[in-house]
Amino acid sequence: MNSFYSTEELKELGVKKFGENVLISRKASIYGAQGIIIGNHVRIDDFCILSGKITIGDYIHIAPYSALYGGTEGLLIQDFANISSKVSIYSINDDYSGETMTNPMIPDRFKNIQSEQVIIERHVIIGSGCVILPGSVLKEGSSFGALTLINKSSEPWSINAGIPFKKIKDRSKELLKLEKEFLKKK
Repeated sequence: MNSFYSTEELKELGVKKFGENVLISRKASIYGAQGIIIGNHVRIDDFCILSGKITIGDYIHIAPYSALYGGTEGLLIQDFANISSKVSIYSINDDYSGETMTNPMIPDRFKNIQSEQVIIERHVIIGSGCVILPGSVLKEGSSFGALTLINKSSEPWSINAGIPFKKIKDRSKELLKLEKEFLKKK
């Protein structure tokens, strides 16, 4: 038996739309499949969680144990992005102030839920163990070192790390030449 869902099985799961060469581990958990759109050449590894409104572009890899919580506002991952292992992405979050209650078993009227779209633009690379909070826009080509807290938007083509993250330096755009060469050979 193949460790990835077949095309027929993806249809049965109820994924809203998916492209060619989509490899989703049978050990991944998918909630709200009807809100998930997946492009071409996407691999989602073991023990990942996908929940809520999520749009995934082309040539994307989501490594093991990553969790993507799109909520109602959504998560957009553009082409050529890479999400390393144990990354957590939240477009929805509880209020930790102590002024309201928290957790999904409590009715919404007792909670103060923050819900904002998260956007991960083209060629973004997210290191292992990063946490991304609602409303963050990871600009094209930005990269984030392992264990980084991403609680705001980044600069394009920047290398970032820390809790919360800070820009360390600019990132090379050389990979854009490689992308053109790669797409020509297809």
